[in-house]
Amino acid sequence: MAGFFKDIPHIRYEGCDTDNEFAYRHYNPDEIVLGKRMEDHLRLAVAYWHSFAWEGGDPFGGRTFDRPWFGDDMAHAKIKADAAFDLFAILGQPYFCFHDVDVRPEHDTLAGNIAALDEIADYFGPKMEATGTKLLWGTANLFSHRRFMSGAATNPDPAVFAWSAATIKSCMDVTHRLGGENYVLWGGREGYETLLNTDMGREAEHAARMLSMVIDYKHKIGFKGQILIEPKPQEPTKHQYDYDVATVYGFLKRFGLENEVKLNLEQGHAILAGHSFEHELALAGSLDMLGSIDMNRNDYQSGWDTDQFPNNTPEVALAYYEVLRAGGFTTGGTNFDAKLRRQSLDPEDLVLGHVGGMDICARGLKAAAAMWEDGGLERARKARYAGWDTPEAKAMLDSDLDTISADQLALNPNPEPVSGRQERLENYVNRFV
Repeated sequence: MAGFFKDIPHIRYEGCDTDNEFAYRHYNPDEIVLGKRMEDHLRLAVAYWHSFAWEGGDPFGGRTFDRPWFGDDMAHAKIKADAAFDLFAILGQPYFCFHDVDVRPEHDTLAGNIAALDEIADYFGPKMEATGTKLLWGTANLFSHRRFMSGAATNPDPAVFAWSAATIKSCMDVTHRLGGENYVLWGGREGYETLLNTDMGREAEHAARMLSMVIDYKHKIGFKGQILIEPKPQEPTKHQYDYDVATVYGFLKRFGLENEVKLNLEQGHAILAGHSFEHELALAGSLDMLGSIDMNRNDYQSGWDTDQFPNNTPEVALAYYEVLRAGGFTTGGTNFDAKLRRQSLDPEDLVLGHVGGMDICARGLKAAAAMWEDGGLERARKARYAGWDTPEAKAMLDSDLDTISADQLALNPNPEPVSGRQERLENYVNRFV
């Protein structure tokens, strides 16, 4: 291995007892979990943007990293690609994902951006074949450049809407060409900072039109992957139209698009929305909308999206339990939308951040699988709602009934509350994590 990651070994599974920090303790891709290989359950992916495009800044300070690929031209983009695929080979994870601006230089014209993306995609092709690394999903960055300061699909300027549509088209073309299994729409600035200058009804109509165009183009080019929306609350705008699972589902239902789109859910975004990650996953699963996940975490003492590698096994186990409960991933997977801390400067830090994240996901998956196989939570749920299995209770849910009389409602003239047994169930979960 030459270049940025030289002298760092390929990471192998060595088991829980190893003292080698450059080894997996829990992530064994060939281990069978619930009848399927661990790699095929988790479908792990490295995020190109946080791993290679992020410079180490935060809201109060600028760049701290010094990388040989920092530079806005094609030569630097290819150096970045060389380093990225070196990391993919070291980790041995099956997938990666990217935004267009992560992988190509920025040009003054749309045509220049599209040509640069096509050129770097051609450079990716042989590297993907050599490493065996596949593309989990591609997406367009429609939020960083100043032209998107008022949004992309919801921008008041039709020229920005058109630029955004053309950019998405080019990114979908490249994702399709590289065998991507999903295409993600992430509305970083689709929202408002003040209602004083905002027409929410019109902006929703425009967002729906853009999404309809994406769906139509998917079918036109024969892209078999899944279109995904990633909910994102607040930050950086005061309100965003894709706030959480419930908000996005309501939007899709409103415009009749719910059968064409699923969701890419991030733990950090769930936290910013005031939810737990398992809540968002459970709701998406109940709506048959779960597509893929970004596995990261936020610092609970910070008010923004800190995007840290996962390290909390109980949280991760509950997340994967909901994934299993929803039937597991099909085209989706587990993307590490996580970045190093701005003081973690070394190449080894980037490798070991992913090693730790992959191990935590493996531990969480195995705990979730053990809970699923044991069935304790599902038995508790079934028992709690058992009263609804009686003929009398089912009759109350009969849609043919126009009214329900007081006699029908009074199945028990004085029902006594029944314990929810929360502490017992929390103790149950702790047995596995």
